Amino acid sequence: MTRPTSSLVMVVCGLLWPLSALAQDAQIAAIDARADHYAEVAHQIWEWAEVGYQEEQSSALLQQELSAAGFAIESGVAGMPTAFIASFGSGGPVIGILAEFDALPGISQHAVTERSPIVDGAPGHACGHHLFGTGSVAAAIAIKEWLAETGNEGTIRLYGTPAEEGGAGKVYLVRDGFFADVDIALHWHPGDNNSAAAGRSLANKSAKFRFNGYSAHAAGAPERGRSALDGVEAMNHMVNLMREHVPQETRIHYVITAGGYAPNVVPDFAEVYIYVRHPNAATVLELFERVVHTAEGAALGTGTKMEYEVIHGLYDLMPNVALSELMQESLEQVGGVHYTEAERAFATEIQATFEGGPLRALGSEAEIEPFRIEEAGGGSTDVGDVSWVVPTAGLNTATWVPGTSAHSWQAVAAGGTEIGAKGMMVAAKALARTAIELFGRPDVIEAAWEELRERRGPEWSYVALLGDRAPALDYRR
Repeated sequence: MTRPTSSLVMVVCGLLWPLSALAQDAQIAAIDARADHYAEVAHQIWEWAEVGYQEEQSSALLQQELSAAGFAIESGVAGMPTAFIASFGSGGPVIGILAEFDALPGISQHAVTERSPIVDGAPGHACGHHLFGTGSVAAAIAIKEWLAETGNEGTIRLYGTPAEEGGAGKVYLVRDGFFADVDIALHWHPGDNNSAAAGRSLANKSAKFRFNGYSAHAAGAPERGRSALDGVEAMNHMVNLMREHVPQETRIHYVITAGGYAPNVVPDFAEVYIYVRHPNAATVLELFERVVHTAEGAALGTGTKMEYEVIHGLYDLMPNVALSELMQESLEQVGGVHYTEAERAFATEIQATFEGGPLRALGSEAEIEPFRIEEAGGGSTDVGDVSWVVPTAGLNTATWVPGTSAHSWQAVAAGGTEIGAKGMMVAAKALARTAIELFGRPDVIEAAWEELRERRGPEWSYVALLGDRAPALDYRR
């Protein structure tokens, strides 16, 4: 990996870097000048709402934007047809920006304040990745233009990463060495507030457990059948009994994806899709093995056969305070989101749909949360794997109405409006400011690396939690 340059270069950078302030501000203004265009790009991806590893149009559109801006594009990387890497510049430091663009299944929604699917059961951008991908592209283009205009050495690299929602696209990029020369990785995520907290997430491993039995007439010859659904239900029961005997930070959840077709036919196939989460990756592996044992016991007890396919595995997100403090400064310089009267009325109506009322007040979208260090989180992200091999920092911006939960129809609705686009622009500008600052701050890059090495420990080495499996390109089919 490239590393920070000598102390002499640091002194030179310290003398010359303030001269870049005007150029930096010019690139931030350029993002604002293209705000309408980027909103159109994001909305097009919102309309397509393509799920993991099927984001052909979304990926192609973002690549088109970057290619037109002068980036070199490498498509179909790490065995993933919709993954890509866009690069500009030469030498170090190498700053990577992450971009996501996959939707979630089954949560289609119009951009209105009541539940109204566009197509029942169709996908929707309930995690705002249409904004994520577009905002990251906007930032990368601004940074590229700054490098070109100032003549500074360094490389900006945007990673187009598919299938974050359960497909672990970034893990394959990490496993295959595509971050080996990266000095710093930056990312962001849609949310209901503006924050650059140095936080953790949960490590996660998932699998589809498939049971095979024997069909028979459920009334005429039940003794000849062996129900695959019984295997799934027996397994689920044992997994639920486990909940009393696991570390309290553990999260286990599942859906039955196949369970038969008619009550009077003993099902010969059934499948359950299970997630296992915990703040520590090693603990996730231990818990996952216990889940496998429940499946084996269920198959034995029901006279069925069981096999399972690991779908994804993710490390917990490694916080980096040195980088996050710099990101906080950039976010504070940019400021929050400001609603028009019409947007405030929309937000008020959305908040009225929240079960139990909103957890955040209107007006908080304009504020920047104080910096904090968070050692626990509720969700999971494949950014986690990146953060264990490269110092990584991220931020959230208020693309949703305050109090909105991710993976909700309310998130889809706001993400399809100017509210979402405004939050996206905050993120793009904060990312651009942070990256431009880092090109002249080898001291911060070195501090970030020292922090990462200390947190990992001297004996750590990267091993993907999902093993050596190929990308699960059909996991959403």
